[in-house]
Amino acid sequence: MDQAVLLLINFNATSLYDKIILNLKKHFNLNSKTIIPEIDLSKYYSEERDQYYSTKLIEYALSNFSSFKKILMITDFDLYVPVLTFVFGEAQLNGKAAIVSAHRLYPEFYGLPPNEDLFLARLIKEINHELGHTYGLRHCLNFECVMHSSSNVDEIDIKGEAFCKKCFEKISPYL
Repeated sequence: MDQAVLLLINFNATSLYDKIILNLKKHFNLNSKTIIPEIDLSKYYSEERDQYYSTKLIEYALSNFSSFKKILMITDFDLYVPVLTFVFGEAQLNGKAAIVSAHRLYPEFYGLPPNEDLFLARLIKEINHELGHTYGLRHCLNFECVMHSSSNVDEIDIKGEAFCKKCFEKISPYL
């Protein structure tokens, strides 16, 4: 049985689906099912900000896909929470659901040429970071740990895709 559901909401990097699924297996030992949900996104959109409210999208996922152990949403939409300009992602601490925005992870967002390898590395780091929160991990002070907080894309590029020893020891009983 699938333990996790991967919800793709306006995420167009179809060539990366298999790599994302392999990452979920590698780092979290999760078998996952991919779904492209039919969703009325207008409920989650802020015209004033031209962004989507990540917390409300998490609520949608929980109300519609709660039978799964973990719920991961990936979108190309720019996300926000009211107190921040944008978020790369959001997750329930010690919960089921997480969402990651690929919008600001594309090199093209910063005026650079497309680079699928760089984009994938950033995306995997953010997926692992947000799912780490669902296993109860908070931000880590180790700059190389995937759980280190990132307020800009350069900080994502610096850290690794794996958990440091201390963080891994905290989540390993759940994997």
